[in-house]
Amino acid sequence: MLTDRDIARWRLHSQHLGASVDGADDVVRSLLAVQAENPSQSTWAVATRTHDPCQADLAALLASGQVLRTHVLRPTWHYVHAEDALWLIELTRDRVLPTVDQQLAPLGDRLDALADAVIETLAASPDRTRSELADALAQRGYELSGMQLMLLAAHLELHALICSGAPRGSEHTYALFSDRVAAPRRLDREEALVELALRYFTSHGPATARDLAYWATLTLTDARRGLAGAADRLDSFEHDDRTYWHAPGQPPASASPRGHLLQVLDEMYRGYQDSRWVLDADGLLSRGRETAIGMALVDGQVVAGMKRTVTTRAVTFEIRQLRPIAPGEQDAIQDAAARYARYLDLEPRLTWQEPPR
Repeated sequence: MLTDRDIARWRLHSQHLGASVDGADDVVRSLLAVQAENPSQSTWAVATRTHDPCQADLAALLASGQVLRTHVLRPTWHYVHAEDALWLIELTRDRVLPTVDQQLAPLGDRLDALADAVIETLAASPDRTRSELADALAQRGYELSGMQLMLLAAHLELHALICSGAPRGSEHTYALFSDRVAAPRRLDREEALVELALRYFTSHGPATARDLAYWATLTLTDARRGLAGAADRLDSFEHDDRTYWHAPGQPPASASPRGHLLQVLDEMYRGYQDSRWVLDADGLLSRGRETAIGMALVDGQVVAGMKRTVTTRAVTFEIRQLRPIAPGEQDAIQDAAARYARYLDLEPRLTWQEPPR
């Protein structure tokens, strides 16, 4: 009989944390969308799933437009492959856009004129940073706060009018969607629901229909419609009064426990809601000690909170134990810290906080 721990280990493999792939392109294609609200953390969410984590890997895909960082699925940024961007936006925006547009209400009847100004600016000169867009709008007589401009950009992203441009160093830029995505893949709504379900359960499974509905901001009815169309290409099992769907095949063979240092926005955590807590079989987070920063996992289970601090020479990982961590688990976390530090080309340092009493 499968346990929560078994399901969490299975997800490590589905999500390439326990079975890494060649590069960032494979990660984004497989996971379909990777939450990217915090670029300095989300780049690691992609890189940690590859054989040889390298900062230049994802950076090159973003520069070329092969991968976009744009608003899709939920009212936040995600990395998404360019060929998947349009059908995902069109499928999910009707339930996401109201959240954005409600906050744009103070702009009133200026919204259309502002949208036209942004599009005209990017048509004339793409790859503009947000501050450069603000300056361009100011020259036209439009003074917007930083939050208003961010929401305006999200509004245009959700209409597939603009998207991420080529990054300028660590700065995000914007460009016209049509300039960055020459031949977007198009699916009608029924095809898109089935495609979404198939790819979500293949890359995030085992998971439930409610998990899918949360992940893609769909109604449960739509999630189940997509699942019904994909069910003949998936397997399922019952656990804890839930039906879990996954790619065909048996659970992966057990391997030596491995550590992972992840943000709480990582797909291993944020990719679920209904069954998120399989990674916390001991109830360490659900009893009110959830970290808002990061997580240390060993064998697919949260054992500590994690805070990352970067300086010019070192990256320090503050490990906040949620329970006493055994020596073997400490070794797994130290290995994860060393891998993360190599990716950043910095020296790894760890500090350990005692668990709460």
